[in-house]
Amino acid sequence: MTLTETAFAKINLALHVRGKRDDGYHELETLFAFVDAGDTLTARPAEADRLETLGEFAGTLDNPFDNLVSRALTSLPRPQGLHITLEKNLPVAAGLGGGSADAGAVFRIVEHLHGLPDDWEERATRLGADVPACVRSEMAVGRGTGTDLEPVKNDMAGMAVLLVNPRIPLPTGPVFKAWSENGGEDLGPLLKGSARKIAETGRNDLREPAIGICPAIGDVLAKLGHTEPWMHEMSGSGATCFALYESVEHRDRAARVLAELEPHWWQMVGLLR
Repeated sequence: MTLTETAFAKINLALHVRGKRDDGYHELETLFAFVDAGDTLTARPAEADRLETLGEFAGTLDNPFDNLVSRALTSLPRPQGLHITLEKNLPVAAGLGGGSADAGAVFRIVEHLHGLPDDWEERATRLGADVPACVRSEMAVGRGTGTDLEPVKNDMAGMAVLLVNPRIPLPTGPVFKAWSENGGEDLGPLLKGSARKIAETGRNDLREPAIGICPAIGDVLAKLGHTEPWMHEMSGSGATCFALYESVEHRDRAARVLAELEPHWWQMVGLLR
């Protein structure tokens, strides 16, 4: 039996940083959303766990045998091993939760084959703050470090999405550090309501600190803005930015324009789940 799972790209439709916690992490309120495209994992039973990586960004993994796919496999009890081929289509350190999405796909593969242990959420949390959300890959509000998930009315499913990255990796740590050093002001919580209302009224508090480190993000956002999307913003801690459109045709026109203007930028298109 061979199973294939998409590691759905994660985007933050809003990301409010409420302050720094005593444990060194930051208190967050975020609206997680997922695109119906991303990395691809193919799995088949094997005597022992094995991981192969391929795809455009396979070479950017520092140690493919110590990435979140391998760690997710190790974290889940199973009666047999899995040989997983990871097609790495998402850039790393890009604000798309690529590694977390890969781990989430592993959890779904194991769930299909053997079921998940009762404490799977705790196991996912130990792998990373975004991993619990990526296991289900459903729109949700995340609080705390992002692991406390609340359902939200998803009135944005099916919206056309354009992801753009200037091909500049941007680790999360320096962006949060810059936020703290630049005052770290709590600008208030997410509003209550449906996903569309939260997205319309929300913000990404990490945008300006990220632009300070990676000015190209500002250029991406400006060019996306010129395509007249319903909404555009930076995802997570960057450097990937997204634009949402009410129609696929509008999105595809925007993608073509940006590809002509900036042919070296990475792009991916999809729909919100």
